[in-house]
Amino acid sequence: MKKLVENKIYYGNALRVLKLFPSNSIDLIVTSPPYSNKRMGSYGGVKPEEYVNWFLPIAEQLFRVLKNEGSFVLNIKEGVNIERQTYVLDLIIALRKMGWLWIDEYIWRKKTSMPGKWSNRFRDGWERCLHLTKNKKFSMYQDVVMVPVGDWAKKRISNLSSNDLKRTRSSTGSGLGRNLVNWKERKMVYPDNVLEFAPVCYNTGHSAAFPKELPGWFIKLFTKKGNIVLDPFIGSGTTAIASLELGRKFIGIEIKKKYYNLACKNIKKAKTNHFSLTE
Repeated sequence: MKKLVENKIYYGNALRVLKLFPSNSIDLIVTSPPYSNKRMGSYGGVKPEEYVNWFLPIAEQLFRVLKNEGSFVLNIKEGVNIERQTYVLDLIIALRKMGWLWIDEYIWRKKTSMPGKWSNRFRDGWERCLHLTKNKKFSMYQDVVMVPVGDWAKKRISNLSSNDLKRTRSSTGSGLGRNLVNWKERKMVYPDNVLEFAPVCYNTGHSAAFPKELPGWFIKLFTKKGNIVLDPFIGSGTTAIASLELGRKFIGIEIKKKYYNLACKNIKKAKTNHFSLTE
C-alpha cells in the first residue's frame, strides 16, 4: 500500500487509484460522480440499469479508505425518461447492504435555476446530497454552520404568551413540545437540510462543475482544519479549492486528462491567491 500523498490530484481511474490508498486514511469524501447517461461527451455515460453495479466497487474502496468517524457526501440526481429513473434509490439500498449508514439526505436547491416546462413535468431545481457514514458516531461540527435566527423571531418572540414561557405539549397530539422562551436571546440557530446555492452558470471549462459553496459547506460541517478531504471525481478541482481555502488537505482523482490538467491549473491558481491573502 502506497503512502498517501496529500494535496495532490491523481490522474487515472478512481477504482484503480483508490486501491493504492491506505485504509482508514480519509476524514471526508465529497464527490459528484457522472450521473447516468449524463456527460456523454466527456465521460461516456453509464446506463441507468448498470449504474449500481458500476458504482458499488468504487463505494467499497471508499468505505475502506474512510476513517471510522468520517463521512461520505454523495451529490447525485436521477434522470427522467417519461418517468423518474430509480437508480439513485437502488444505489442507496445497495450501499446500505454494503454496510454504509444512510444518515441524512440534504437537498441542494439551485436558487437561480432557469425556469422550464416539459409535457409532463417542470424543470428540476434541486439535487440530492446523500450523507453516509461507517458508524453511528461520526465527526460533526454543527455550530460552524449556524445561521442567523431570521426576521420571524422579532415578531413571534417579542410578545410571548404565558404558554410560551413554559414547555407545552403539541395540540395536534404529536407528542412534541415547545418552550419559546429559550429562543428569546438567540441570534444564531441550526439550519435545516435544504441548502440554497446558485449553480455554476459561467464557463468553467468543465461540463458539470458544482459551486464551491456546496463542498465547502460539508467540509466545514464534517471536518476540522488539517483533515483530509477526498474527491474521487474531482473534475475541475472545486472540492480541492474549497478544502484549501478552509485550511484542509485535499486529494483528488480524475480520469480525463483534459480535466486533470484543468484541475491542476485551477488549484495552482487558488494556492497562489490563497497564500497571497494569508501572508
